[in-house]
Amino acid sequence: MLILILMMVFMGIIALEAPVMVKNRQWRELAAFGVLMLGAMALTFAQALGLPLPNPTMGIEMIFGPVSDMIKNVLS
Repeated sequence: MLILILMMVFMGIIALEAPVMVKNRQWRELAAFGVLMLGAMALTFAQALGLPLPNPTMGIEMIFGPVSDMIKNVLS
């Protein structure tokens, strides 16, 4: 039931936003909207189904951990 409600909400958002972009020939904005909407739908449905989701903090730690270590070594 929750999945059906989520699908209706996303279809409503798309029905409100997409026709305006097509009418104004905003193709790049429409492409960006589509990519972001697909990502949002994937994460929302995964959350609703109870699937494990990636933790963004771990990605940030992987990127900035070595930088932090390097700064600590330079300053000490």
